[in-house]
Amino acid sequence: MKFNTLIQNINVISITDFPENKEITDITNNSREVKSGAMFVAIKGFSVDGHKYIEDAINNGASAVVMQEGNKFPDELFNVNDVIRVVVKNSRETFADLSCQFYGHPSKELTLVGITGSNGKTTTAFYIKNLFETAGYKTGLLGTISNYVGNFEENSKLTTPESNVINKYLRQMLDEGITHCVMEVSSHSLVLDRVRGLDFDYAVFTNITSDHLDFHHDFENYLQAKKILFDNLNENAIAVINIDDKSSEKIVADSKAKKILFGKKNNADFIIENVSYNLEGTLFDLRTAEFTYSFSTSLIGEFNAYNASAAAVIGFSEGYEEDIVIQGINSTPQVPGRFEIIGENNKKVIVDYSHTADSLKKALIALNKIVEEKQPIYTVFGCGGNRDKTKRPVMGKIADKLSNKIIITSDNPRFENPAEIINEILTGVERENPIVIENREEAIKTAICNSEDNAVILIAGKGHEDYQIINGVKHHFSDKEIAEKYLASCV
Repeated sequence: MKFNTLIQNINVISITDFPENKEITDITNNSREVKSGAMFVAIKGFSVDGHKYIEDAINNGASAVVMQEGNKFPDELFNVNDVIRVVVKNSRETFADLSCQFYGHPSKELTLVGITGSNGKTTTAFYIKNLFETAGYKTGLLGTISNYVGNFEENSKLTTPESNVINKYLRQMLDEGITHCVMEVSSHSLVLDRVRGLDFDYAVFTNITSDHLDFHHDFENYLQAKKILFDNLNENAIAVINIDDKSSEKIVADSKAKKILFGKKNNADFIIENVSYNLEGTLFDLRTAEFTYSFSTSLIGEFNAYNASAAAVIGFSEGYEEDIVIQGINSTPQVPGRFEIIGENNKKVIVDYSHTADSLKKALIALNKIVEEKQPIYTVFGCGGNRDKTKRPVMGKIADKLSNKIIITSDNPRFENPAEIINEILTGVERENPIVIENREEAIKTAICNSEDNAVILIAGKGHEDYQIINGVKHHFSDKEIAEKYLASCV
């Protein structure tokens, strides 16, 4: 793309002279990705300042550099290397705007669904993707587990990628004939402007509970971050809102979008009723003023009735026939690491991504309702390091109250001491002599090999993840693989 075309709608403070035919071949905020002809955007981050890497970007062949701190670098650095210098007020916002422009605003050509909330984003995304595909539309997905672009699948590094990656993927989707895309939208991505400029047709709010307070500092900041998605919707968009969440009114208070409410409350547009579930799946009804629709999904728990309902609302809003919506929901496959059942004998293991207090509580409430005190519940869990510390004793208390046996172990300690994380969890535990096994494999082995033949074992926290981060080093580790190993050898 020609440089003058790329920046034509960008607010700049100053810019050096440039040839009219200057071609920009790529755009990135990572100096290591810079190749000849690329534009490098230096972003002043929370822990890393991209301005430190401007010289590296120039040495790697950058044709243009966008920055906030123009006065800190001599003109000669740019002149000698024939590099265009662009100074802007906010390089993070500018990066998103440039990314949309560079890739031709692909979000405007797709039916784009954004999903935000503390829990349920991934499962809701899988429901919506399957529904669109059932209706006959090629659909992409950007989310926590993987990014799906046609036949291409890539394991995710971030729940929501950087703005240049998002727009690149959306353009690739269009090139492959994809017409619909479902995207998980994290609170971090909203604060960091990664989805700035995207044209969402739908935005879904699942729920909000205390999480990521290491980043947002308090719940109000976290809520305001989620709210950004809905504040930026235009009047032609639709906000699909879980009205049963106590923060739902605040989330959409300033949104111009049409609002469709779902939940158990009678003032919902789509009312969830008659929810029942067991280890085989979930049944529920979704009632409107005129009709009642019955669903049977293989995904387990009342929380999945909510996730499925959000997807169904979009299907009906798109004008799909009843049988398409029902088939799309009912045929949605198991989502990896989301209340995923392992084991064919009486002893069952459930691998779940529940890493917040609310998600752990919901998972254990579901299990207690299923077993009806006829089977013992073992819970193996820990908490991640260098993340929100306030949830640690709360999760300890929840597991203690809702499990017959608990085994507290290490999760992703990152740069923290695992023993110290475990001690913080223990402050919420009241039972005497709880089992503590820092080694996660040993903890899972103990739960499976030493439990009763009819036990139900919840392994919580990591879900689909196939790694542990210890002292900053990523090691291969899969709860599912370890569970399968000891179910085979111990049961």
